[in-house]
Parts: sequence; structure tokens; C-alpha cells
Amino acid sequence: MSDAGLIAATAARYAGAGRFAQGFVSGKLRRDPATAAILALGADGFGHLLDLGCGCGQLALALLLAGHATDVTGLDRAGSKIADAARAAEGLAARFEAADLATAPLPDCDTAMLIDVLYQMPEALQGDLLTRVARVARRRVLIRAFDPDRGWRSAVGFAMEGAGRLLRGDIRRAAIAPLPLPALAAPLEAAGFAVRITPCWQGTPLPNVLLVAERQPDAS
Repeated sequence: MSDAGLIAATAARYAGAGRFAQGFVSGKLRRDPATAAILALGADGFGHLLDLGCGCGQLALALLLAGHATDVTGLDRAGSKIADAARAAEGLAARFEAADLATAPLPDCDTAMLIDVLYQMPEALQGDLLTRVARVARRRVLIRAFDPDRGWRSAVGFAMEGAGRLLRGDIRRAAIAPLPLPALAAPLEAAGFAVRITPCWQGTPLPNVLLVAERQPDAS
């Protein structure tokens, strides 16, 4: 199946959530650089995929429909999005649950995925979550992160995050707190993962990068 066909098939599963939700899913999968980047990685097989901060679950379901994941567990604190994800996943090997990532127990998995999640959490909670993820991920961890050290891109990213929160009425939320990339990599490297980081901002002015951590064969 082509990427365009896969996106259409994934979006079709959200018809029950309404036209707005279906349009959001389709647009997000088509325009977000993370879609193509992670689909390309998925050819190696993600096994049991744990999607943390999954939102509507569209990327995880696309990976499942593509045959890149054998089954999916998605966690997110937004109950309405979890309901849309669960409805879209009907008949598939996927389950979605509402959970606070700061406190929720994490199930064992082959691959853990965190897309645009960590920088929205307080710094101390980011480190704790990364340590817990490193314990449960048997093979790899995928993180799309906000790099605070990309000069003008970072400045644009901070400005767009602030504007987005203002438009959504989220101005009381704590300011975003993106960790420097070495600080994101450190807990994973300490747990025996080899980490590589590549840009993930194609076609946008944002400072997004994709961190791919692979557990080394001799890691305990």
C-alpha cells in the first residue's frame, strides 16, 4: 500500500468521530514530517508498539495497518481523543486508555514512541518518564523532540507554541520546557541504548528532531 493509500485507509477509520476529526487525522498524517520518517523506520518492524501521548492514535494505527507493528497500546490523558482512537481501532490489535503519563504504569513493549510529548511536561517529570520508558522498551525508543538549541528555529517554535496556547485558551498551563538533546539521550544511553538524532522538520520552520534509540545486544 502506498503512503497515500495508507493515510486514506487510516483516516477512513475516524469517520465515526465526525468530519472534523477525520480531516484532522488525514491532514496530520499527510503534513507532519514525523509520519514519513517513522513509516520509513517501521520497515524493520516495531513489534508491540507503546504510543505515549498518542492523542487520537492516528500514527500508531497507520503503523499497525502498514504491518509495521504487531499490536498497539496507546496512552493519553485526553479522554475525548482516546475515545476517538478506540472507535477507530475497532477490530484491530490495539487498545487505547486514558492515563496520566507522569504516574501511570507503563506496560512492556518492543518499541516506545513519544511524539511531541516530553517538552510539554515539567523537566523533572521528563527525566522520570524517560527512565521508566527505558525500562520497558525491549528494542527501541522513538522521540520527536523540540530542540531548544536550534537558533532561529527554536525561537519560531517557542513563539508558535505560545500562540497556539493562546488560541486554545491554555495560557494557564506551564511554559514548555524542552530539554537539551544530550539530556534527553542520557537516560537512554545509561540504559544501554545507542542514540541517533536527525532533523524532523521538513517543510516547516520548527526545531523538531527525531531521536531514535536502539537497545544494544549486550545491554542488560
